[in-house]
Amino acid sequence: MNPTRRTVLIAGATAALLPSLPAHAAAKAPAGPPYASYWYPDSLPAGTPEPGITWRSLKSWRPAGDADLAFNASTVPLAPRFTPTPANPTARAGQARIQSLVSFGPTASNPSQGSATADYYALTHWAYIDELVFWGGSSGEGLILAPNAPIVDAAHRHGVPVLGNVFLPPVAYGGQLRWTRDLVQRDAAGRYPLAAKLVEVAKAYGFDGWFVNAETGGGDAALGADMLGFLRELRTRARAEGQRVTWYDAMTVNGSVSWQGALNERNEPFFQAADDMFVDFRWTAAKLASSGQRAEELNRDRHALWAGVDVESNGSDTSVDWDAIVPRDRSHVASLGLYRPEWTRNHLPADRRTPGDFHAADDRFWTGRSLDPSRPDTTDGWRAPAVSVADRSTVTRLPFASVFNTGHGLRWYEKGAVTSDTPWNHLGLQDRLPSRRWVVRTDGQRPTVTFDFEDAWHGGSSVLVAGDLDRPAVLDLYAARLPLTRDTVVELTHRTDAGRVDVELAVATADPAAPGEAPPYTYHPVTTADGWTTTTVRLTGLTGTAHALGVRLIPAGGGPVRWRLGGIAVHDAAPTPAAPSGLRVTAASGGDLRFAWNPAPGATRHHTLHRVLPDGTRRFLGGTCQHAFFTPGLRPEQGERAARFELRAVGELYTTSAPVTVTHRW
Repeated sequence: MNPTRRTVLIAGATAALLPSLPAHAAAKAPAGPPYASYWYPDSLPAGTPEPGITWRSLKSWRPAGDADLAFNASTVPLAPRFTPTPANPTARAGQARIQSLVSFGPTASNPSQGSATADYYALTHWAYIDELVFWGGSSGEGLILAPNAPIVDAAHRHGVPVLGNVFLPPVAYGGQLRWTRDLVQRDAAGRYPLAAKLVEVAKAYGFDGWFVNAETGGGDAALGADMLGFLRELRTRARAEGQRVTWYDAMTVNGSVSWQGALNERNEPFFQAADDMFVDFRWTAAKLASSGQRAEELNRDRHALWAGVDVESNGSDTSVDWDAIVPRDRSHVASLGLYRPEWTRNHLPADRRTPGDFHAADDRFWTGRSLDPSRPDTTDGWRAPAVSVADRSTVTRLPFASVFNTGHGLRWYEKGAVTSDTPWNHLGLQDRLPSRRWVVRTDGQRPTVTFDFEDAWHGGSSVLVAGDLDRPAVLDLYAARLPLTRDTVVELTHRTDAGRVDVELAVATADPAAPGEAPPYTYHPVTTADGWTTTTVRLTGLTGTAHALGVRLIPAGGGPVRWRLGGIAVHDAAPTPAAPSGLRVTAASGGDLRFAWNPAPGATRHHTLHRVLPDGTRRFLGGTCQHAFFTPGLRPEQGERAARFELRAVGELYTTSAPVTVTHRW
């Protein structure tokens, strides 16, 4: 890879060039904020790290000594998913896949559980992604990154595995060959102890494997052989734990770094030792064609090769030879590796980086210029993922619910009321979201459909349909495989802000006849009223399996319409989760508090923490899928001598448990 693309690597490169000191344990702040973890393989740089950076050795890591593990360990299992009938005739299943390499934040000081800003890369187009890489690392901070829990929880909810990143940087950016040798060191028995340590970390943190990127030049054939042995052991150990390994096309078998832009004799052994390989940006159409053929000659899937596309600088304005990867008129040649798609946030000016601005750019990137995957714009130079790759869904079992929470917001809402006016982000609170954004079928004017952050039923966002609705319009929401019984009901929470509109629930019990066609919906009336309304619809006469869910809006008067969807739930029972227990403050420093608790038995979606003020007002402090939480900067209010906190378990239907409480004296 060209080092000029590595803006993430610059910090601390000078310090990293100094001689090493022995590894030492990181100091533990009694009540400081938890951050995503990062390490060097073994030896550390000399000198003193910059403020906010802690140098750690992976070789010396132990779960019992990891003070932030409870904040960083994912609790959401990887969901199974299926491929519905594609939204358009050019989107294919079983061919090209998509890997996304994303830097969600800096290597150091990347909050474990979100933060008090809505300005965040709140990725939502999981339906097109097959593998997410938690990109980052720098020579002055650390080279091995474990993804923080909210990202893993959100990805797993949508069926996407997440890989941590092992990055050995180019010499130009502070890379030192000793760190490569540290990584591939052997013990007295000839084993690779850091391969075992990487698998142990992924298991403890709950993510799905590693992306290995060795770009430090100066190696020889002996180092190349050691790296190959290390990679083989890493993959063997990873497979035993249900994890995976992706190799980056940089180091060759002779130990030197030479980006091939192809699968060839210089990197084939590494590809054979890994599950997949990211092919560097130097590929050409001819190189990809020969690489795919070579993979098949090795009895490997050609789509295990991710053809790198660098979108860090230009995003959806990037010029790409799409026919070399995902041609329209023949089988796909390779899979697609998108490097730094968080451009959709990063390119926005600071004064125009609202959640709405971000999602508009992100929808353009993933769906294409038409903003409707069922009708791609064939003149669009950016061949968006939705044009070529079939979407996937994890909506397969009851109960199912969504309040269309994107994982960030300007405020926090509960039952339509604001319970915190602090902006926030936390991807672990993100719902399973509609994958086809936005498919609208109408014979009249097409309304706009967006996630809106100015009002919500619960969380931080709702779906807003707005426009001059002159004919009925059907909005696809979810492709599903939900079993239906005589007790199954669907609940819609909605509100009309302007105009008059009749609402119907759309349910299909079979797939569309062909890609791009509408599901065979039946329609069920939904009652409306002033303000937020929750309507329960019984699916009378329907049996089998729900394959698609949507809504039909029918204009009932003239003028523009603004209609919000705040929630949807499908269930045949509505259980209340059991309460957690043992809520306690584990560390405190002024108004910075660390909480922990014992989870309740049974299914829990996440937990919410509120502060109860002296006047009885409940203020939302945060939510998490973990069993620990950090709150910064609290202070006494309304003359109180002690602060009272309530913790609740939240179920899949957003039903809540009884609270468990704790009091903290100031």
